[in-house]
Amino acid sequence: MRILFVSGELIAGDLPWRLKEEGNEVKLYVGHPLQAECQNGFVERVANWRQELGWVGKDGLIVFDDVGYGQEQDNLREEGYRVFGGSAGGDRLEQDREYGQKVLRSVGLNVEPTLNFATPREAIEHIRNHKAAYVVKQNNHQSALNYVGELETGEDVLSMLKKYESVGVSDISLQKKLRGVEVGVARYFNGNDWVGPIEISFEHKDLFNDDIGPKTGEMGTLAWYDANEDNPLFKKIIEPLKKYLQDIRFKGDISVNSFVHEHRVSPIEFTARIGCPIIHLQGDFNISPWGEFLAAIADGKRYDLQYKKGYGIVLTLALPPFPYEGISNEFSSDDLEIFFRDGLSAEERKRIHFEGVKLDMRDGRERYFVTKSIGYTMFVTGIGEKVESAQESAYSLARKVIIPKIFYRTDIGSRFLRNDHEQLKQWGWL
Repeated sequence: MRILFVSGELIAGDLPWRLKEEGNEVKLYVGHPLQAECQNGFVERVANWRQELGWVGKDGLIVFDDVGYGQEQDNLREEGYRVFGGSAGGDRLEQDREYGQKVLRSVGLNVEPTLNFATPREAIEHIRNHKAAYVVKQNNHQSALNYVGELETGEDVLSMLKKYESVGVSDISLQKKLRGVEVGVARYFNGNDWVGPIEISFEHKDLFNDDIGPKTGEMGTLAWYDANEDNPLFKKIIEPLKKYLQDIRFKGDISVNSFVHEHRVSPIEFTARIGCPIIHLQGDFNISPWGEFLAAIADGKRYDLQYKKGYGIVLTLALPPFPYEGISNEFSSDDLEIFFRDGLSAEERKRIHFEGVKLDMRDGRERYFVTKSIGYTMFVTGIGEKVESAQESAYSLARKVIIPKIFYRTDIGSRFLRNDHEQLKQWGWL
């Protein structure tokens, strides 16, 4: 099958290469200028994806891994192309936080309002008049600038907003800080119905262990699949959205991140696209081919996804200047070579997912090199019957990766073992 893969920031990482390894013909477009060389040597890169529509044809498959292309996806479907990835309505869920929360309220969920501001000055005035601990976010993927306030007076958030104002940051949102256990619930949707199992995940966005430091897109995730249609988290958070997803003709993975309490759920935001880095865990869980699965969703068909049971851990392995790539360029890791201690088995190679990496022929052999990117060099995964065995699988492999100045968190999944699992069980959610 011919597959045209269209990406804004290569959120799906090495999924295009995985599709190629299944025997598909794959062409990849990446829009972000910092990722001009990512995946070079792995798959064929193209400069203009629209010029490849004749190549992929209406028997092939077009895959989008990011928001921002929703209206084009809807138009392509109207023209008869097979398209996986979302829709214009899906884009609005993620990109317009206030609208997304309106949808969540319409299906009966308790939502703490999100307030959008064009400038930091407007947000500053709001906090001065309504003192509280706030979460401040930008309405894009630049999560390194997000901040979770600690002081009930809001003074720490005010200080951060003043800094944003001085450097010209705009288009931000505020939400009062929520407490509870943070859980992500997701599932694939084919425009008509759910496809595949429920995805339960626990994200780790702070740069350092024990949730210290600046926010990142994500430093790692604990996740598993659940086939139980009566899962309380699914029934409460995701299932009520089915009619809306049908109305907007959504065909992709839809996730809602929430704070869960004993008697209520407080949703935070939608991810109306492929999620990163959970996409890499899905690839390791899935036994069925990616190409078949994505094509079935694009076609609006049912699909009996075969997958492994157990817990999964995915780690983000990053290099300086992450998480400020594109903001600070004082140090670049471009062209550093990647080494592997004691070599890799075929099984281990499958659990390494390259993103900011190129494959190059030098000195007569294929070698891996770091490329300019938005900071995510690679992801490493591990699956086990218990969380502890999944951790050991992932971390034993991460220790084999040798790149000067590489770093990653060493506690992914530990918060779940220490607190979240027992708390959710006591409350009846798991």
